[in-house]
Amino acid sequence: MRAEQITDPIAYHGEGPAWSPSWGGLRWVDMLAGDILTLRDDRIERQHVAEVAAAVRPRRGGGAVIGIERGFALESPDGQIDPLPEVWTSPGIRMNEGGCDPQGNFWCGSMAYDQSPGAASLYRLSPEGRVDIMLEGVTVSNGLEWSPDGSLAYYNDTPTGQVAVFDFDPEEGLHNRRILVELPDGGRPDGLTVDSEGCVWTAVVNGGAVHRYRPDGTLDGIIEVGAGKVTACTFGGENLDRLFITTSQENVDTAADPLAGALFVAEVGVAGLPIREFAG
Repeated sequence: MRAEQITDPIAYHGEGPAWSPSWGGLRWVDMLAGDILTLRDDRIERQHVAEVAAAVRPRRGGGAVIGIERGFALESPDGQIDPLPEVWTSPGIRMNEGGCDPQGNFWCGSMAYDQSPGAASLYRLSPEGRVDIMLEGVTVSNGLEWSPDGSLAYYNDTPTGQVAVFDFDPEEGLHNRRILVELPDGGRPDGLTVDSEGCVWTAVVNGGAVHRYRPDGTLDGIIEVGAGKVTACTFGGENLDRLFITTSQENVDTAADPLAGALFVAEVGVAGLPIREFAG
């Protein structure tokens, strides 16, 4: 299957797509520009929110929670952006990717700008504003999503070349880490999502594709994308059966890869899960 291009190459580093009816459509980030992009009625809107816009998810009361360079920010229903206190002060580390758990907490993981091994962590923001470190020794924290019943969490630390799976407990967090799959041919997993059948879809950032894996780790499908650096994917549309895919121009020769930075979509014949919202 091949994805269809639906925007021009408008993002330098497109990432983190999320579909919410409360937004009227799809939002994703142009991460290193610090912008949130919104696709609504075939129009693209761009909003600058911070130096870095790492990830965005809807809030139950309207607006959004956002991972920014060194922590979090809240968007009110009227669009006002309010940064929360910085989680760390080091200028060499930034937030990179996140998502919400079944209890309504927002998780976001970091990375060093120079990708120093083990320099990053995975953080959890509670609805009350408490920040906890949930995983340490990470290099490039990427895709994170839960199984349909919430008992498992899937996670990508990109340089490992693996999609990891954890048992998940609302109080204890992540435990019993194991490998779901080692990507073939040196593939590097980036953002991921999970469909209603419990299968995992992961962007392959050095492979120009999205892979679908069954819960036992069997490769079950490949979507080819017309840009090489594929960063993330999510289900959206009225029936949650369209897979939206982001791409990046970062460190890409755009003369050789002219669609880098465009948004793509694939009709994949399976539905995703409704997006989990931040309860704060």
